[in-house]
Amino acid sequence: MKMRDVLGCVGSGACVLFASAWIPFMGPLFGLLTPLPFLYYSSKLGIHQGVKLAALSAFTIALIARLLGHPQIILFCLEFSLLGLALSELFRRKFSIGQTIFLGTGFMLFLGFGFLFFLALSKNMGPFEMILNYLQAKFKATIYAYEQMGISQGKVIELEAYATALVDIISKVYPSLMVVGTGFAVWLNVVIAKPLFRMGNLTYPPFMPMDRWQAPDSMVWGVIVTGFALFLTSGSIKSVAINALIVMMFVYLFHGLSIVLFFLNKYHVPSWMRVGVYFLIIIQQLFLILVALAGLFDQWIDFRRIHRRTQS
Repeated sequence: MKMRDVLGCVGSGACVLFASAWIPFMGPLFGLLTPLPFLYYSSKLGIHQGVKLAALSAFTIALIARLLGHPQIILFCLEFSLLGLALSELFRRKFSIGQTIFLGTGFMLFLGFGFLFFLALSKNMGPFEMILNYLQAKFKATIYAYEQMGISQGKVIELEAYATALVDIISKVYPSLMVVGTGFAVWLNVVIAKPLFRMGNLTYPPFMPMDRWQAPDSMVWGVIVTGFALFLTSGSIKSVAINALIVMMFVYLFHGLSIVLFFLNKYHVPSWMRVGVYFLIIIQQLFLILVALAGLFDQWIDFRRIHRRTQS
């Protein structure tokens, strides 16, 4: 292990973590890239040296965070460093991209729920109770800030009603939001690792092309079952169905995005136009729904003619 590797891992890890705390709006997106330095250096040095480097880097970053008054960064650093090591091992074992993201997401969720459980236990609360209390406190602080700005009492009442409704919705779908957010973070690191590995002359796993990826065919039965459960059941079963449907439609969203990428590649669409297409999909909910539905119905319509080529 060279000093250059230690400084590179500590420096890059600290940069993305503190950027998430200091940069408004886009900061949390930088924070999602924290596993990349640990993934890169553990793939470069091997898993045993990678573990030592990750432990040293996490300790150094935690010490800096403590001195600068950002103790919340310590937990994120520990969690994301372990994810980087896990992804490095998954890369080494040459799993498919679907298996890599699935296993990485499962590992991250296991860690996240574990940390959440012990943190809530230290405060004599349940995990979800602690999250809801945190959200309610944030909304109250926001409403109080608006009151100090002198907005009318009617607007304050509207904000309170909106905050109550939003907390109620989040309380019902929080498990699926956690799965979706974790899956997105793992996918983002797997995708961005490719150009990073190329710059460092490291071997990136031979994943199938992104524009050919598709969700498992059998998953459509899960959508059908949960769809019926939404209308025919109530209570806890309906809540489970809602969360399961959100997760599956998120998977079909990525299926639809692979279809979009396929046609962008097929017609050699320039980069500036691709950015516009992706931007519209992100900001416009209608496009998100259409892309997810395209992924769902691709099993029968076969937009890319993949099934027909396989049968031939």
